[in-house]
Amino acid sequence: MTKYSKSPDAIAALDPIQYHVTQESGTERPWTGLLNGNKDPGIYVDIVSGEPLFASSDKFESGCGWPSFTKPIEAAHVTERKDTSHGMVRTEVRSLHGDSHLGHVFPDGPADRGGLRYCINSASLRFVHRDDMAAEGYGDYLDQVEDL
Repeated sequence: MTKYSKSPDAIAALDPIQYHVTQESGTERPWTGLLNGNKDPGIYVDIVSGEPLFASSDKFESGCGWPSFTKPIEAAHVTERKDTSHGMVRTEVRSLHGDSHLGHVFPDGPADRGGLRYCINSASLRFVHRDDMAAEGYGDYLDQVEDL
C-alpha cells in the first residue's frame, strides 16, 4: 500500500500559485488553470502528496472556469470542512494526506451522476495520463479511467 504524505521538499517545489492555492487556501482565477480543458484519460493527484483524487471519467464541463468532477476517485482521500470565508457558507475540500486545499464541493452537479460538483483548482492537481498510470504506481485505478 502506497503511503502519501506532505513533505518539505514537495512544498519547496511548488510554484507561487500552487503554494497559494494548496497551502494558503487560495483560489486561482477562473479559466486560467492548465487542467481546466484537459480531456485526456487519466487521474488527477494531489500535487503535494501524490494521493489519487479524481478520475477523468468523472470530470465534466460545468462552465465555472475550474475543473469539475462528480466524485472523488478515492473518497477517503478527500476531506470536507465548513468554509465561511468571503461572506458565504461553502464546503471546502482538502486532500487527506497532503492537507492541500483543493477547492469546494457544491450540490449543483449532474443529477444523473449524484448531483455533486467538485470545483477544483488546477494548481492543486497533477495529471497522470492513463498510459503512465501503471509506471507511476497508480495501476490499481486503471479500471476507473475510460479506455483510450
